[in-house]
Formats: sequence, structure tokens, C-alpha cells
Amino acid sequence: MLIKDKYHITYCSNIHPGEDWETTFSNIKKYIPKIKKEVSDSSPFGIGLRLSNNASEALEVGDNLSDFKKWLLDNDCYVFTMNGFPYGNFHNTIVKEQVHAPDWTTKERLVYTKRLFTQLDSMLPHGVSGGISTSPISYKHWFSSKDAVSNALKKGAEQLCEIVEQLYNIENTSGNYLHLDIEPEPDGLIENTKEFLDFYLNVLLPIGVSVLRPKLNLDALEIEKIIKRYITLCYDVCHFSLAYENPEDTFQALEKEGIGVGKIQVSAALKILFEKGKEGAIWNSLERFDESTYLHQVTEKVGGTIKVYNDLPIILRKKEQHKELRAHFHVPIFLEKFDNLYSTQDQILDTLQYLKNHEVSNHLEVETYTWDVLPNTLKVDITQSIAREMKWLKDRLE
Repeated sequence: MLIKDKYHITYCSNIHPGEDWETTFSNIKKYIPKIKKEVSDSSPFGIGLRLSNNASEALEVGDNLSDFKKWLLDNDCYVFTMNGFPYGNFHNTIVKEQVHAPDWTTKERLVYTKRLFTQLDSMLPHGVSGGISTSPISYKHWFSSKDAVSNALKKGAEQLCEIVEQLYNIENTSGNYLHLDIEPEPDGLIENTKEFLDFYLNVLLPIGVSVLRPKLNLDALEIEKIIKRYITLCYDVCHFSLAYENPEDTFQALEKEGIGVGKIQVSAALKILFEKGKEGAIWNSLERFDESTYLHQVTEKVGGTIKVYNDLPIILRKKEQHKELRAHFHVPIFLEKFDNLYSTQDQILDTLQYLKNHEVSNHLEVETYTWDVLPNTLKVDITQSIAREMKWLKDRLE
């Protein structure tokens, strides 16, 4: 398979319900060929694969993996990135903060992620790098003290060292370069650029040197280089817009420390701008987004501080005066405005503009997973919706 494109562009298959392999594969066969025909008819199509733990376990059974690899070859498709953040059910149930469970303090999260990497190594085309995005260690509100947070970050770092060792051995064996992409998000233990760098420089690197130096028989500087090669950032545009951080600042801060961006998830948050005299209509529009499946944190910039409200209903109950709010709700990226609300599409455009002049990451994954919980006015055929998003992204890159 010859892949010539500068960027590997895809969408995340977590949009399709499926917690077992049979349903997951059925949806891939149903939707991927149609979408490929729309956006990549004459060239290989990269898939952003999401496997639950159950689906990943089932992929190991019998001929499932070899059958899937044959299907990929027959349909001119390949897998280059995976979403390893949601471990369990992600549709048709209340997910909320359980999207973080089990977290990086548990053996279950480590075993699941290592299995995904083994499978990705098996599927990855020659000469293409592969990545898996993952939870920002854990959920902030599960910990009641600074010591508890510190212990969780340390435990997470220790387990990430096992991933580094695995990826180091994979590259030395198969030649495939794989990376784990940590995805900050509101109310995660890692929410923003500062918290990512604090964890990376002050927790992960020191622990990594201590744990990996005797195992790999390398000096401290070499171990740090290895960690920076295999543990990278997943830059979710929606999440960083909720932190009110512009992409240039984040990318330059990481580059200064020699830390890479493994994947850019192209996604947009809700932006609520309160225009005088229109407050009632704006609140009415926002209420249509109140749903019970996912956590929809709301952020507000007050002075130089970002205030985070744990979920959208908190804001809707009080309806206090605000100048601007942003809500964690992955809305269609091709829409700048809908009804009385806006999106953070401007942050996507800033990110893409930066990519045109700087090498940041060639893994781009559209992640609008909330189609089934969007207001009815934004719901259209899912195949058309995904194709439109990918075409919009490709057009802006060109």
C-alpha cells in the first residue's frame, strides 16, 4: 500500500455505537466504504479506530484480526491511529465521568493499552507511524487532596513507563514507530498545557529515568529522549479552546521542551457569546444541548483564571450573567454559528494555519462524536455529515 499524502486524515470511529467486535466491524463495513468513496476514492483511506476493551479482546480470538486485515487490504484502507480513551461503553448509556474509568492508576488500563498497541503494530502499513490517544491519567474530582492527586500522577507515570518499554521494543523488532498521545481535557488530572508540562517534566521524566534506566541499560539523557519519542500530546482543539489557550502557544511550549504532538483531534466546542437583549434566546438555544449521556463541562475566563463548571446543567439552573462561556460539546466543525450560538471553529482555523508553516503532527482526526445527541436541527445522514466534515478539513489544509 503506497500512501503519498502529507497528512493522514480521518475521523474517529467512536461516532458509531459498538462495544463488541462484531458490531464494531459491522459498522466499519457499513460506513467506511461510503465515506472513502466521498473523500478518498482514488487513494488509501486511513481509519481512526476506536475499540472498547471487549472489542479489543475479541479481535484476538480466532481469525478476527487476520480477517480484518484482509478487509483493510481489499478495501484500500489502513489503520494509523486509535482512540484508547473510552475503555467501556460509549453509547446508549450514561457515560459522564466514567469515560476515565478504569484510569491510569489501574492495571486494567495498562493491559488494555498494551493490547491495542500490539494490534496496531500488526495492522500498521510499512513506513507509517501509529498512535493511540489516551486519558489524561484520571478524573480530577475523584481525588480529595493534593496528596491523592500526586499519588495518582506518580502511579500513572510508572505505568506509562511500561508503555515506553513496549514501544521501544516494538520499534526495535518490527521497525514500526508508535506513540501514546495523552489527551488533556476539562476536569482531567491534566487539563491544559501547563499541567501537561508539569506532569511530563516533574513526574514522568524523573520516574521514567529511575524505572527505565536499569531495564534498558542506557544513561539518563538517552532515557529522556526515549520517553519523549514515545509519549506525546494529543492536541484536541475543542479541549484546548475550553482552556482559552491558542495553539501557537501550546505548540511552541512543547517544542521548547522537545516534546511532540502525536495527534491533532480536529474538533469544535460550543461558544456562547451573550449579546445584550438576546440573553433569553441564547439560553433557550443552549438548553437544547442539555443531555444526560456525556459530561459537558462549561468554562469561563475570569481575569487570567479559567473557571470550570462540572456540567452544563449547573449553568442552566442558575442562568447568571456572563460575557462568554464555552461548553464541552463536540459540535460539527464546518459550522461557525448555529441558532443563537457559536463554535470555536476559529481555533481550528488557527491550528490549521500554524500547521501550514510548521511541522507539528501529520495525524489529523475529526472527532465529532455527539451526532446522536445533537439538537434535531443539526442532525442529518451520518455518512453525509462525516464526509462533509472531512471535505471541509481537507479544503482548509489545501
